[in-house]
Amino acid sequence: MCGVRIEVADGHITSIKGDAEDPFSRGHICPKAVALRDLHEDPDRLRHPMKRTASGWERVSWEDAFRDISQRLHALQKEHGPNAVGAYLGNPNVHNLGAMMFGPQLLRALRTRNRFSATSVDQLPHQLAAHLMFGHQLLVPIPDIDRTRYMLMLGANPLASNGSLMTTPDVRARLRAIQERGGKVVVIDPRRTETAVIADQHVFVRPGTDALALFSLLHVVLEGNVHRMGRLAAFVDGVDTVLPLVRDFPPERTAPHTGISPDVLRGIARDFLAADGAVCYGRVGVSTQPFGSLCQWLINVLNIVTGNLDREGGALFTLPAFDLIGGPRAFGVSPGSHGRWKSRVRGLPESSGELPVAALAEEILTPGEGRIRALITLAGNPVLSTPNGTQLDTALGQLDFMVSVDPYLNETTRHAHYILPPASLLERGHYDLVFHVLAVRNTAKYSPPVFPAGPDSRQDWEILLELQHRLETLRKGRSVRATLQY
Repeated sequence: MCGVRIEVADGHITSIKGDAEDPFSRGHICPKAVALRDLHEDPDRLRHPMKRTASGWERVSWEDAFRDISQRLHALQKEHGPNAVGAYLGNPNVHNLGAMMFGPQLLRALRTRNRFSATSVDQLPHQLAAHLMFGHQLLVPIPDIDRTRYMLMLGANPLASNGSLMTTPDVRARLRAIQERGGKVVVIDPRRTETAVIADQHVFVRPGTDALALFSLLHVVLEGNVHRMGRLAAFVDGVDTVLPLVRDFPPERTAPHTGISPDVLRGIARDFLAADGAVCYGRVGVSTQPFGSLCQWLINVLNIVTGNLDREGGALFTLPAFDLIGGPRAFGVSPGSHGRWKSRVRGLPESSGELPVAALAEEILTPGEGRIRALITLAGNPVLSTPNGTQLDTALGQLDFMVSVDPYLNETTRHAHYILPPASLLERGHYDLVFHVLAVRNTAKYSPPVFPAGPDSRQDWEILLELQHRLETLRKGRSVRATLQY
């Protein structure tokens, strides 16, 4: 999302800097952008399809790889059913235009319910709350950081993450600007994070008790059964349900659990109410805990009952140039769902078409009908990035078949029978479909490729479309004669 100025001479990168002329990022650059050269030129980056054999990894042709992969996946599903094949999508997919456009098509071609992604170890509570409260999983309210006068953050460290579900380049300057215009930045977090250091107030909270602190804030805000929704009242249902809930959570009652003194919590609530534009924002720290979805619901409730939803300086909905919410449904972005089916072993509910990735290993290791026997991973390393990686590492070694679309041999892809490496990041163009939806400013930007792709390279979308085509063709009982030409 940030503007990056890349200088090239004789086919080599000589400089990567933030683009000071970019109206959104204003010259800001993060370590990811600086590392683009390292990734592009890395001798360890795979550039050709690789097949794991008894004697080690061997280079194979794209045609041979596509033919064997599609035939083996088709055979497994024909014998054991569609759910015998699972799929895991890593975080980089949402930073990839081709993967965003063609990944959903491949998932539909697989017809499996065993879908997993990085979502369930990150922002799923945000999406579930948005689906239940606003009607779409991507209608996530975004803090109006550039106009707010009081920003309350729980479990968020935007100085390290550059905002995350609040796409915010140069967030340090934007937080400082709140203070310079007479506003206040408050952080509730069990750790003294980089963001907490520059905040006007840092309040320690015992890990996992954020929901109690939020209930107490609402208790103070709604004392006397009075809300301050203003014009929002005509659009809001359920306030009568919330009022009796928050009565049971006065700050004096929750203080022994949260570690936050009643006076401090009451002071935060009063300042929040008094500010001419206030917003509460919670991130991964309040999502990855037993009450994560409750925390995100409570944060939305706090913004609503104080009249700070859909107002300048509060929490706003974006208007992206390409609308994933109201636009074409071909991208597979559904309004959301919950509990339409459950995982085989523990009975964990699906959310928006996928199961919690914490269940992936047990779905492979537990014998019985419906066991995952094959896995496709797209741009992810779940052995390192998901719960109980040691168990998942063991599970991947017991699969009948595995294929990874990834440019690296890593802790996860080492178990694959085939690795299909896409072209380099700098060999493809990009328009961000997701993070414009989450940005603190409505902007649009296309980044063209810096280098042409190599003659034996395939773009992500070419790989995904080819796999989809072959699986659908085999399912129809036809033979695949040759690789598609795009």
